[in-house]
Amino acid sequence: MRHDDVVRDDDVVRFWRRLGLPGIIDVHTHFMPERVLRKVWAYFDAAGPLTGMEWPITYRYEEDERLALLRSFGVLRFTAMLYPHKPGMARWLNGWGADFARRAPDCLHTATLFPEEGVERYVREAVESGARVFKSHLQVGAYDANDPLLEPVWGLLAEARVPVVMHCGSGPAPGKYTGPEPVGRLLARHPRLRLVVARMGMPEYAEFLALAEAYPQVRLDTTMAFTDFCEGFMPFPAAERGRLADLGDRILLGTDFPNIPYPYVHQLEALERMGLGDDWLRAVCHGNAAALFETGP
Repeated sequence: MRHDDVVRDDDVVRFWRRLGLPGIIDVHTHFMPERVLRKVWAYFDAAGPLTGMEWPITYRYEEDERLALLRSFGVLRFTAMLYPHKPGMARWLNGWGADFARRAPDCLHTATLFPEEGVERYVREAVESGARVFKSHLQVGAYDANDPLLEPVWGLLAEARVPVVMHCGSGPAPGKYTGPEPVGRLLARHPRLRLVVARMGMPEYAEFLALAEAYPQVRLDTTMAFTDFCEGFMPFPAAERGRLADLGDRILLGTDFPNIPYPYVHQLEALERMGLGDDWLRAVCHGNAAALFETGP
């Protein structure tokens, strides 16, 4: 395969080698059934003409090629961020996710959920079968994290210490149930929930950083944050940079691969230009996720 114009795998490898890391851990990558992924790509293709913001998919390749790319970048562990948009999908997606984790053992076994009858049962089944991380997408799923059907699930996941990556910020597009207020209510009831706020909570960066300050188990992933693409319409406030440094042990690398409109290395370059130092970069790109998921090297 020859995609040198966008792959630049040597640049990614140079990045983590300079930091003395064995590689990097990406907690926000998307692998899902092909027909579902094609619909996701079609959504991004259609969104450009509607919003005036083009979103080309840089890594629009077959699954085996996408896996090979991540490995060539030196990504040691990654995820299969699955999410349903309607009832009846989550359990099927979880079955696919379990099979994918068997086929790709460097993928952290990923599962998902939806507020529906039976959700506690299939979430418990996923945890018992070895799920290491869950994805909750409040914007696409159009559900409230405080839905009573999910109440026992959050307790179950908190008790099992399984992290939940939650798309709960109002960017890049708001949803009826996105924003920091409903998440704050959830955490008030479940303070031990290992919640990873996707995309740094953009554009409500400050509010989600405040939740991380208030709740020691809250983390944030960097997905698309600080990049030229997002700085153009949802910039990270310069005044909040100090809080990023203070929370350096709870920021995790996420990229949104393959659904990004720029080369993979640009996310790493965006982190480096924040100017928070090599120790911060080492923690964000490897150490924090390694500790959270108790994985090596």
